[in-house]
Amino acid sequence: MSHIRTSVSNGVGEIVLDRPKALNALDQSMIDDMYVTLGEWGDDDAIDTVLVTSASDRAFCAGGDIRAIREHAIDGDAASISRYFGSEYRLDQLVADYPKPYISLIDGAAMGGGLGISVHGEIRVVTENAMIAMPETAIGFFPDIGSTYFLPRLPEGVGMWLGLTGARIRGVDAVAVGLATHFVSAADLPAVADSIRAGAPLADALATSGTEDTSDVPLRKVGEYFADDNVNAILGGLRGAVGDDWAQEMVGLLENASPTSLLVTAAMISAGARSGIDECFDRELSAAEQITTTHDFREGVRAVLVDKDRSPAFDPATIDDVDPALVARIVGVPAG
Repeated sequence: MSHIRTSVSNGVGEIVLDRPKALNALDQSMIDDMYVTLGEWGDDDAIDTVLVTSASDRAFCAGGDIRAIREHAIDGDAASISRYFGSEYRLDQLVADYPKPYISLIDGAAMGGGLGISVHGEIRVVTENAMIAMPETAIGFFPDIGSTYFLPRLPEGVGMWLGLTGARIRGVDAVAVGLATHFVSAADLPAVADSIRAGAPLADALATSGTEDTSDVPLRKVGEYFADDNVNAILGGLRGAVGDDWAQEMVGLLENASPTSLLVTAAMISAGARSGIDECFDRELSAAEQITTTHDFREGVRAVLVDKDRSPAFDPATIDDVDPALVARIVGVPAG
């Protein structure tokens, strides 16, 4: 049984993500099926545009099938882990290089792998129901799916902030920081989708985009506190902001994350700022293969996604106790 549905009409190929019980988390079959479909459509002169939507009213795509990856890690099945991430990143790369307009309609959660199949595309439409996040540090992992390329290219500090804290942002915020290109109200989204399916010019289909709401992302603070890649310095600055509720909320998010993942993430984003997208994907694959062998990955996924007690026992428990050699081995470049 496939968890995607496809259709073609009026020059538009549509992929519908349809794994609602898992909030469309990408399992191996979905990745493989999407890659084959997009490859065929990219070479099909009868298809001018690709549209990616969700059958769920709760999520666009909640990420990768990370619980399955944990099981592979417990079983010592390194080959399945490499296959999963290698094929996922190959799909994301295909989206980034796609030769035709690629449109994602995001009306619900889009996290981790859900951003890999949307942010790399040309047009990302969000609604007020959209919730965007890269929450990997809380599960002992790191922001991947090519995010080490696009995160450092957001406004100053924004990529490091989102990558380290896993902070969730709304649809209008995603447009403000460059993760989305258009905002459409949830009430208008069906009409927008129908207009795209009918083959209307994109400018006409998206004519209803826009919002009177404004982003509440504190860009000045983000740029002030997260412009550096020194995690200790970031935490020190935030902790020193006595009376600043936002800063203290960020401290809480960082303190709940895996210390090892925080250092890996900072180094990966810093390296990504100096790398092309191909190099970022290669580095991420190597890092994913390494970090999934660690205690923190197994423990983080257990606490957040399996037992859901939200009480991971990360080891080491503090940033100062993380072995720099481990970070350097995972990242493949000197950490710091």
